[in-house]
Amino acid sequence: MQRGSLDDLRALVAVANERSFTRAAAKLGISQPTLSQIVRQLEIRLGIRLLSRTTRSVSLTEAGERLVGTVAVRIEEIDAELAAVSEFGEKPAGTIRITATEYATDAILLPKLTKLLRDYPDIKVEIVIDYGLTDIVAQGLDAGVRSGEQVASGMIAVRIAPDMRMAVVGSPSYFKARPAPEKPQDLIDHNCIALRLPTHGGLYAWEFENDGRELKVRVEGQLIFNTTAQILHAALAGMGLAYVPEGMAGPYLSRGRLKRVLEDWCLPYPGYHLWYPSRRQSSAAFALVLDALRHRS
Repeated sequence: MQRGSLDDLRALVAVANERSFTRAAAKLGISQPTLSQIVRQLEIRLGIRLLSRTTRSVSLTEAGERLVGTVAVRIEEIDAELAAVSEFGEKPAGTIRITATEYATDAILLPKLTKLLRDYPDIKVEIVIDYGLTDIVAQGLDAGVRSGEQVASGMIAVRIAPDMRMAVVGSPSYFKARPAPEKPQDLIDHNCIALRLPTHGGLYAWEFENDGRELKVRVEGQLIFNTTAQILHAALAGMGLAYVPEGMAGPYLSRGRLKRVLEDWCLPYPGYHLWYPSRRQSSAAFALVLDALRHRS
């Protein structure tokens, strides 16, 4: 037995509410004969009479009362939810999920999103701290933030920050016991605080460049973390050398709590970019978040 469509049930509920095919048809925006045919076809498919018709009135049969009593509330809920969902494409509302590192979140995302979220209370932003090369589609994320402008195929990268530099730093107490490295190769004789990348499980190799010469040094030390905030704290405590974004170390360098080395080997490179699937259907909320984060030189 075929079931009636949602529109057929909606038509039946309208007749039941109005107790009139004429008034119900006007409410639905269709002709009275068309409405009568819709309800009649529904009765035929169900194999039972739903309405009792006279020349003066329309009333529900026992089966009709049971059916309308069950589906009327659900149809209202469905119509309300459909109306709410349709607003997502027009009204700035909904949750935007972004993956980023701690430093990118603190230095870029939060400062730029503060005013937007204040002005648009229906927009929510969920930030997932992650240092791995996350598959944002598989994880149900809307976008990711990483340094550099090269992204995987099918992704769009939008610059959200200026060029940046890394910095090798250590505390004055650390350098009292060890000479400062003069070239990246000297790092093998130092206690370096390493970063473990979750994507491959390996340790991040410190990257350097000078006069067109690029070097990657796989450092070793007594401490390994999976976030740069803890690496910086360990360096401040004199536990070893840290390789962190220049902006993160800046306040401590200016106050003399950290000393910088190998500065000539830490050249600028493309800063943070927001990347997202090229086939993503942009919502009003996502468009506003993207515009708020976009870097303007």
